[in-house]
Parts: sequence; structure tokens; C-alpha cells
Amino acid sequence: MQTAEQPDTIMAYIPRNAEPGIQYLASGYPVVVVTGPRQSGKSTLVKHAFPDHHYVSLEDLDQRELAELDPRGFLNQLSGSTILDEAQHCPALFSYIQTRVDERQQPGEFILTGSQQFGLLPGITQSRAGRAALLTLLPMTYGELGYAKKLARTSIKHSLMVPSPLFTTACLIRTPGMKTMCELILNEMSDN
Repeated sequence: MQTAEQPDTIMAYIPRNAEPGIQYLASGYPVVVVTGPRQSGKSTLVKHAFPDHHYVSLEDLDQRELAELDPRGFLNQLSGSTILDEAQHCPALFSYIQTRVDERQQPGEFILTGSQQFGLLPGITQSRAGRAALLTLLPMTYGELGYAKKLARTSIKHSLMVPSPLFTTACLIRTPGMKTMCELILNEMSDN
């Protein structure tokens, strides 16, 4: 287990329009559920928005096994507010989270992330009533992509044309009907 302030890799963060909204929701609800398509930035967003929360990925097989075999013990070992990433992997936790937030009534205690289908799981739907806010995060908007382009352009100019991790990652992102971020950035740079 790690805190969200300990990133797995060092990359430039691209601010998301949803960040103030998710922080606002966490100030009033004990549980905030962030859903969305794969690679939309859910994990990065919540780690950045809640740097003091403990971070647990339920894609980690050891963490998932502990959560499945002993949900109460798993939750008891968490100290303070927690991000449970990819929570759809362990729906057995939802009833235990419901009980815990009913007892504590602590805003922002749990930030859960998962795929779009996650919000449709019966356990999370039942346990959400009055306890949880749901936010759907979509891939980056054009405004957010524009900011990423500026970051990449600055990074490339300052590194004598050696691509930054942000630029390398941007080259991998493609949405249907759009050029890749890499193509957009290179086109913009060639225009200047």
C-alpha cells in the first residue's frame, strides 16, 4: 500500500476539468465513485486530487485476495482516507464500506475508481444511496489536450528535441476519429 503522493512514475500532470468537482463531491459525501472508460485518467486524477489519501490498487492480486478473503480485516488495516483503485474487482467490499461510512460519516473517506460497468454493479448501486457521489470521467477534452500540447512543446524545446515521458505517452493515446495527440503536437510544432 502506498499514499497517492508516491507516484509510480514521474510524469507531468495534465490538469483535468473534473478535479475541482471531484474534490467538492468528496467534501460532502463519504464515498466518491469515479467511473469511465479504460485509459481515461481515473487513477491519475484521483491520485493528484487526493495526495494525502492512501492508495490501494485492487488490480494487485495480493491486495485483491486480502480484500476478498477478509473484507472487514482489509478495511480495518487502512488508516485514514483511502483510494481504492479498480474497485470493480472486489464487489464484496461494497457492503463493508457501506457499514463503515454509516458508522463514521466522514466526508471523502473512500474514493473508488473503476470501469464504466462498475457503476452498474448491484452492490455499488445499493450502497450508494445517500452515501456516495458518482462522477463519470471521459477522455480528455480539447481544452485539456491543448494544455497537454503546450506542456509537450515546452518539454521538447527544453530537452533539445528529446521526447519527455508525457510526449511518449501522448503518442499512444488515440480516440476514434481523431488524430493521436502525438500527431496534433507535431502538427502544432511544425506550424510555429
